[in-house]
Amino acid sequence: MRFLSFKNKKIIFSIVFFLISAYFVPIFFTSAETLPSEERQALEEELKKLEAEISQYEEDITKTQGEKNTLNNQISILKKQIDKLNLQISQSNLMVKDLTLQVKDTESSIDQISLKIIDSRSNLADILQSISEEDQKSLIEILVSEEKLSGFFDNLMNLEILNSETQKLLGEIKNLKTSLETQKQSLDDEKQDLENLVSIRSLQKQESEATKKQKDSYLKLTEAEYQASIKKKTEAEKKAAEIKARIFELIGVPEAPTFGEAYDIAKYVSTVTGIRPALLLAVLTQESNIGKNVGQCYLKNLSTGEGAIVLSGKSSSRVMNPLRDVSYFLEITKSLGRDPYYTPVSCPMSVGWGGAMGPAQFIPSTWANSKSGYDEKVKAVTGKTADPWNIKDAFLAAGLYLKDLGAMENEFRAVMRYFSGNSWSKWEEFYGNSVMSIARQYEEDIKQIEGNQ
Repeated sequence: MRFLSFKNKKIIFSIVFFLISAYFVPIFFTSAETLPSEERQALEEELKKLEAEISQYEEDITKTQGEKNTLNNQISILKKQIDKLNLQISQSNLMVKDLTLQVKDTESSIDQISLKIIDSRSNLADILQSISEEDQKSLIEILVSEEKLSGFFDNLMNLEILNSETQKLLGEIKNLKTSLETQKQSLDDEKQDLENLVSIRSLQKQESEATKKQKDSYLKLTEAEYQASIKKKTEAEKKAAEIKARIFELIGVPEAPTFGEAYDIAKYVSTVTGIRPALLLAVLTQESNIGKNVGQCYLKNLSTGEGAIVLSGKSSSRVMNPLRDVSYFLEITKSLGRDPYYTPVSCPMSVGWGGAMGPAQFIPSTWANSKSGYDEKVKAVTGKTADPWNIKDAFLAAGLYLKDLGAMENEFRAVMRYFSGNSWSKWEEFYGNSVMSIARQYEEDIKQIEGNQ
């Protein structure tokens, strides 16, 4: 792996690679071999079953999540319906209370009118009695009792007028009473209708609450199933990771593998990352000839002041970027028990820095960065301390890195980012073109290998 600081080195390496590729590639394929380990075959079979189980758990989780969402929506709707019914019941109860007061007022008015009718009838009876008494007097009694005959007729006229007014008032009072009684009946009917409506809404509320309670219980069951599926999926994934790590251990290849051994590693890494084996093999071929060329320079000994030693006998002070990479490199070699001053890394060219490590040519800061380091990503898969000079760890780290660089969407772009970072010039595309060409050749050869098995 390189960034812009390694451009010139890549150009020279690419030229050298094409000169020697005619020699090396046939060696890889003539020595292709498989590892017919019974344990490995059994583990691969078990891994397939686990992956099928994981896929089924994912379907169950998706299905259960959908059921949970549906139940939550239904429960939310029921809750809103219950809240609405509570408000309607409260509103109707207030209206019933208001009508009850109106009925009481009307009943009080009817009672008062009834008393007036009784009083009016009593007065009317007195008037009628007086008229009757006047009618029964003899002519002599009338003449004796009245000083003038006109006085008699005046009294008689007044009684008639009073009788007529009383009759009229009595009729109006009776009409008012009838009207009030009709109004009371109407209020009673309206009150009864509202009370019936309250009863209906109360029943609807009870039904909605019962349905909500039932769906709540279903939701609890669904949540339990959901959590159980997640737990089973997690356990299956953990077991699958353990099996993958064990398969990775069983590959057990030397530092510079044959093509068959390298292909086995690439196939395994493909199951973890999704990166096709041919592309992964092509990148490792371009970077280090699959582990054969991992660098010819050594870090400057800071304690003695000795310059970096190159196998050709030359020296350079730019073997590794002191601000960006040296501290990481010292930590990496210490954790692996390596001598930092006699562990080979890539040499610098006319410009930029060297210092790339191992078959995948990771620079130290990319390998061990605390935020995005590939040492921890590899360890998360294998469960062991990652070693950039270990061919298996290098393959896995390269696969993870290519995946992070977007190789699943655009292989060429990911390969160029592996070489130059996020941007590159047109002339640098020789690297990507070379890798893709090697990958195409490997793809054809892999088809022949698979077809012969």
